[in-house]
Amino acid sequence: MSRKTLVFVTGNQNKLKEVISILGESFPWKVEARSIDLPEFQGESDEISIEKCKVAFEKIQGPVIVEDTCLCFNALGGLPGPYVKWFLKKIGPEGLFRMLTGWEDKSAYALCTFAYCSGIKDEPVELFRGKTSGKIVEPKGPRNFGWDPCFKPDGFDQTYAEMPSEVKNSISHRGKALQALKDYFMNIDNDIQNENKKAKMDD
Repeated sequence: MSRKTLVFVTGNQNKLKEVISILGESFPWKVEARSIDLPEFQGESDEISIEKCKVAFEKIQGPVIVEDTCLCFNALGGLPGPYVKWFLKKIGPEGLFRMLTGWEDKSAYALCTFAYCSGIKDEPVELFRGKTSGKIVEPKGPRNFGWDPCFKPDGFDQTYAEMPSEVKNSISHRGKALQALKDYFMNIDNDIQNENKKAKMDD
């Protein structure tokens, strides 16, 4: 039986590659990327994720996931938060590091939220969250994945950018959120299989 398709709304191929790698071969659905311009909502991460997911479903008309990623500096009350990609575009990882020049507290946390819409009437948008604490440091490592060069997770001597992908994926905010999403889909798949077995027994 062919696998169902889950559309991940992103134009970032690095992110798609990371998502597929973390979900692994046992993930019961096929993940495909679709690049769609979504409105830039403002607010808290949960609110942004839900609204983005609803708009994405209206365009896709099928099962869909969207992601919202925040980088939150404790010294700045959680900023830049969900707006970090705009800061990154303007000032880069070096600029993010310099934002805390006048602060002794360099601690931060990375928060990832995946939102899933099944498209089934009256079913709410499901949220899956992952959080990793760390510090903002002078950028080190490759510059091909956002703010990874300036985020060093607690308990490690390397930034996200310096880590082997397997290590990063096992402890990252995105890895934790995707594990929660994977567990949810595996449970759905098990429920469907059990229902099919029961139906065969009833025949």
